[in-house]
Amino acid sequence: MIEINGIEKSFGGKVVLNDVSAVMQGGKVNLVIGTSGSGKTVFMKCIIGLIRPEYGEIIYEGKSFLTMDSQDRKELRTKIGMLFQGSALFDSMNVESNVQFPLDMFTNETKKEKQKRVDEVLEKVNLNGANNKFPAEISGGMKKRVALARAIVMNPKYLFCDEPNSGLDPKTSLVIDKLIMDLTQEYNMTTVINTHDMNTVIESGDHIIYLHQGEKEWEGTKEQIIFSEHERLNEFIFASDFLRDAKEQRMRSQRP
Repeated sequence: MIEINGIEKSFGGKVVLNDVSAVMQGGKVNLVIGTSGSGKTVFMKCIIGLIRPEYGEIIYEGKSFLTMDSQDRKELRTKIGMLFQGSALFDSMNVESNVQFPLDMFTNETKKEKQKRVDEVLEKVNLNGANNKFPAEISGGMKKRVALARAIVMNPKYLFCDEPNSGLDPKTSLVIDKLIMDLTQEYNMTTVINTHDMNTVIESGDHIIYLHQGEKEWEGTKEQIIFSEHERLNEFIFASDFLRDAKEQRMRSQRP
């Protein structure tokens, strides 16, 4: 679980986050949604320590991230996995080396131990035997799975994903969504996802936060979002035919 209490952040006098509070639930897929410019990316960067908010608290395991000493921060970072929007693979490294990179950076494991762990997580994301391929030789969906394998190779307690379905076709997006859901449950992680993908919202939104112009305007579950009466949220989510049809079907099923 991660607690965010009243964080605020401005750039050049422009308020980007205004008194945002939330609890990211453990063992759940927590989604942060909103239009471009709503503050989602800055919000995530504040939570993982890439940006420091001017006000507020971010609490991991009962400890304030903003006041931790360097040793506690270093230890916490070994418990965080990150899936970047563009996968952020090293082009000069093969799949195996990309996935192994965090183990090389943060552990003293033997070569044999690292190899075993790399093979385990590649199997988890259905990339058995892809060890020696290079990023230029694999598809966009495979790159995302390699990046996901790298994100979980350290057995993280916290997984952050920035637009994990960006640039993927709908079928591959569903594969990535299911992988993230399954891994969240298997590892009992606190997973936080920034997304524009409304299919992800209805399929995997255990806990959803809607930001608008730097403020949290709605919070709930994928079941609740279908019946939300929040006008601005409805305008945002029901631009998707998938969700609009889902709402109509749910409403019809509840009629006597």
